[in-house]
Amino acid sequence: MDVNQAKQEHLLALKVMRLTKPTLFTNLPVTCEERDLPGDLFGQLMKQDPSTIKGAESLMLGEMLTLPQNFGNIFLGETFSSYISVHNDSTQIVKDILVKADLQTSSQRLNLSASNSAVAELKPECCIDDVIHHEVKEIGTHILVCAVSYTTQFGEKLYFRKFFKFQVLKPLDVKTKFYNAESDLSSVTDEVFLEAQIQNITTSPMFMEKVSLEPTIMYNVTELNTVASGDDGESTFGKMSYLQPMDTRQYLYCLKPKAEYAEKAGVIKGVTMIGKLDIVWRTNLGERGRLQTSQLQRMAPGYGDIRLSLEMIPDTVNLEEPFDIVCKITNCSERTMDLVVEMCNTRSIHWCGISGRQLGKLSPGASLLLPLTIFSSVQGLQSISGLRLTDTFLKRTYEYDDIAQVCVICPYTSNEC
Repeated sequence: MDVNQAKQEHLLALKVMRLTKPTLFTNLPVTCEERDLPGDLFGQLMKQDPSTIKGAESLMLGEMLTLPQNFGNIFLGETFSSYISVHNDSTQIVKDILVKADLQTSSQRLNLSASNSAVAELKPECCIDDVIHHEVKEIGTHILVCAVSYTTQFGEKLYFRKFFKFQVLKPLDVKTKFYNAESDLSSVTDEVFLEAQIQNITTSPMFMEKVSLEPTIMYNVTELNTVASGDDGESTFGKMSYLQPMDTRQYLYCLKPKAEYAEKAGVIKGVTMIGKLDIVWRTNLGERGRLQTSQLQRMAPGYGDIRLSLEMIPDTVNLEEPFDIVCKITNCSERTMDLVVEMCNTRSIHWCGISGRQLGKLSPGASLLLPLTIFSSVQGLQSISGLRLTDTFLKRTYEYDDIAQVCVICPYTSNEC
C-alpha cells in the first residue's frame, strides 16, 4: 500500500487499516529420536510452547490466530473493508471535521463514506472512527482517497489527503463451451449443453459454495453436477467441495427452451444470449467472494428455410404392415411459403397416399402437422427417406433423407419369414 505523506504538519492524524480476518498460526516443529544427542529436549520445548496443540505438538497448525502482517491480496468479487481513524494529536479543540473516503478505479470514482456530515468538534486525544465496505467489481489499480478537512480554534481552515494504492487480482479463470444436442429428426431438440471450466488461480484453497447458471427468460436450466444417491443427489465432486490452487473443475448444465418459445422457430433461431454464471466461494475463515459472468453468448444453429421434425413414430413395426408417422413442418424463413409434399419410394420404404399433395400456405414462424402412412418391405433397421417439399412461390425444393430409423420385424416364425 503506497501512502503519500502530507508535507504540512496538521493537528489531526489519519490512519487507515485494511480489515481482514486473521489466519491460524503455524509453527515449524523440530523433532528427533530419543537416541539422538538432544534426547527429549525438543519434545519438552514444544510441549511448553503455547502456540502448539496439546497432545499434538508435532502438527504445524496451532490454536492461535495471527493478525495480517501486510496488506495482502485483494481479489475480484471479494468485499474490501477498511478502518479509518482520525485522531487529534494536538492540545487544541478542532472543529467542523469532515472525513471523506472515495475509491478511484479505472472507470469510476465511488464515495464510500458512511456519513457526509461534519463532526462539530474533536477534543485532544479523541478520535473519529469509520468502517467502509465495498464489493470489488473491477480488476486492476484501485486508489483509496481519504480526505480530511477541519477548522482550528483560531478559525483557520485546513485540508489534507492521503492516497492508498492497491491492485485487485483475478481469482478465477472461467472458460465456457457450448454443445448443441445431437439427434436425428425423430428426436429433434433445441437443448443446449454448457460446459464451464473454473480454475483457482490464487495461492490458497477455496471452498466452492455455489456455482449456478442463471438462464435468460427463454430457457429452463438443469444442473448435471450431481449423481443420484438415495433421496438426495450427491455432488460429483464429493462432500468436501474444495478447489486447491491451480486446480480446475468442470460443471455441466443443460438448457432447454420454454414451451412458449420452442414453438417460435424464428425466435429461438436468433437467440444468442444463454444466461450468466453465478459463482460463490469462501476462503480463510469463511471470507466470502462472489463473481457473476457477463451474459454468455453462443452461435445459434441454423435450420434453413424449412425445419422438418418427427412428432410421432413407433419404435418397432411389422414387416409389410402400414404404420403411421406424424411430421412437423416449421417455416423458419421470413416469407410465406406455399408447400407441396412429394413422396418417393426407396428400396425398402414405400409411402402410402397421394404424392404431390398441396399443403397450403405457411406463414413465417408457423408450423403444421403432417400425418403420413408408410410400410417397409425389408426386415431390420431401416432408414425413412424419400420425402420432398416444394415451395411453389420460389420453385425451390427441399429433400429429406434419413429422416429417422425404425426397426422392422417379421410377425411370423423364422421359417415362415
